[in-house]
Amino acid sequence: MKIIFIITLFVFLPHLSAQNKFKVEQKETETWRSLYSLIDEKNNLIKVLDSSKYYLTFNTDNYGYFAIFSKKGSPGWSAIDSNENILFQVYNTSFGEPNPDYLIENKIRIIDSNNKIGFANEKGKIIIKPQFEIVTSFHNGKAIIGQSCDKIPWDAHEKEDDCHHYSIVCKKYGYINVLGEIVKSGYSTFEEIQNKINWKAPEE
Repeated sequence: MKIIFIITLFVFLPHLSAQNKFKVEQKETETWRSLYSLIDEKNNLIKVLDSSKYYLTFNTDNYGYFAIFSKKGSPGWSAIDSNENILFQVYNTSFGEPNPDYLIENKIRIIDSNNKIGFANEKGKIIIKPQFEIVTSFHNGKAIIGQSCDKIPWDAHEKEDDCHHYSIVCKKYGYINVLGEIVKSGYSTFEEIQNKINWKAPEE
């Protein structure tokens, strides 16, 4: 009996841990409410999402292991799998407007409850835990980090619902490798470290 039980586990565990690729289809109703459906790679409907919970997405038509939504009851951007499990919160790349990060070199920036930034991979697995005040996307296996940073508003924000745009200014900069290890630190300007490692911003 023990041998049979072990063999049965071996057969079924891979199916339990498997992830499914899917894409998001969006349709607008006559009331301008968007309806979101999750579609598998065989073009079969997985499920229709509750439109009272999901109200904004920036997903492309590509298949992936997670989709990014603004979800009621969750701050910012939530990455969900095909079962609607929240995998992590996605970093918003532009202060003052909705602009969630996206996969670059198979890595996407994520954020925790303390506003620390880390990275997940294309399968939705966290590969660098959130720990950085500010960090760029990767370019040729390197990402620039900022330490002791301040947000400098572009203009005075007279009202709470004014559009809040900021610039980030840090006292020192460095860079990390794909393991999240700080390789160098202590540079005085972003441009200095950018030129040192030949880092380039992603093309839109």
